[in-house]
Formats: sequence, structure tokens, C-alpha cells
Amino acid sequence: MAEVAVKNLETEKPMAPAAETAIAEEKVAALPPPEEKVPESKAVVVADKAPDAAAKKISGGSIDRDIALAEVDKEKRMSFIKAWEDSEKSKAENKAQKKLSAVASWENSKKAAVEAKLRKMEEQLEKKKAEYAEKMRNKIGQIHKEAEEKKAMVEARRKEEILKAEEMAAKHRATGNVPKKLIGCF
Repeated sequence: MAEVAVKNLETEKPMAPAAETAIAEEKVAALPPPEEKVPESKAVVVADKAPDAAAKKISGGSIDRDIALAEVDKEKRMSFIKAWEDSEKSKAENKAQKKLSAVASWENSKKAAVEAKLRKMEEQLEKKKAEYAEKMRNKIGQIHKEAEEKKAMVEARRKEEILKAEEMAAKHRATGNVPKKLIGCF
């Protein structure tokens, strides 16, 4: 029966050289050792189990290896996918961080420009306010000066009129004439 399994394996389609060497190694391992003369009861049991074990080992080893290779290939693909995913995530994070820092620097520069403009306007307003206050103080000073001059003129005129009235009164007293104009209510 072992010979039948070996013949079946030999008649299968040709395989890659690596696969052929693996199958050849399995064939050598699968062949049962030469049988010694043992009692029939034990020989039957060994004969029944040996071909099944050999067939299982041939097909099981190949299948196990294929499954293991498939799992390794799957793990490899999954690790590449995971690495790609991590790379893309880090790229997205870096890109977003770069854009956020660009927005923050833009915001800071615009704020600084506006604040500088505000300070400049405040300085101009303070300067204009000081100039206007100076003009108003000058105007107040000029008004005060004019008021003093007018007061002085009024005082001088009052003194002149008083002097004139005293002179006229003295003249009227000397001549004895009564003035033609009388004071307001008489």
C-alpha cells in the first residue's frame, strides 16, 4: 500500500524544484522500515497503521506546511498593512500639525499687525488729543488775556468817566450852573 501511495505521488503533475525536494524528503520519511518477521497478529496491526500514518504524514505535513506558509504570508501582509496604516496616520498627523502651526503663526502675525496698528492709532489719537488740549489751553489763555485787556479798558474808561464827572462837577460848582442832564430817575 505504501508503494501505491508513492506511485500516486510520482504520477501527479510536475512541481517546482523546491516542492519536489520537499516531497522527496517526505517520501523517504514516509517509507516504512523493512519488515521483520513478527507474529501475524502484530504484523496486521502494524501494517494497517503504518500506511495510514505514512499517508497522513505525507499529506498532513504538506498541508501543515502550506497552512503555516499561508499564515506566515498572511501575517506578513497584515504587518505590511499595519505599517502602511501607521505611516499614513503619522503622515496625516504631521500634515495636520504643520497646517495647525501655519494657522497659528498666521493668526499671531495678524494679531501682532492689528495690535501694532491699534497702538499707532492710539499714539496718534494721544498726540492729537495733546495738540488739541494745547490749542484749547492757548485759546483759554488768549480769551483770558482779552478779558483782562477788556477789564483794563473798562476800568480805564470808568476812571476817565469818574475823572470827567469830577471835573464837570468842579466846573459846575465854580460857575454855579446846574447840569442839563440829570441822573437817570429824577
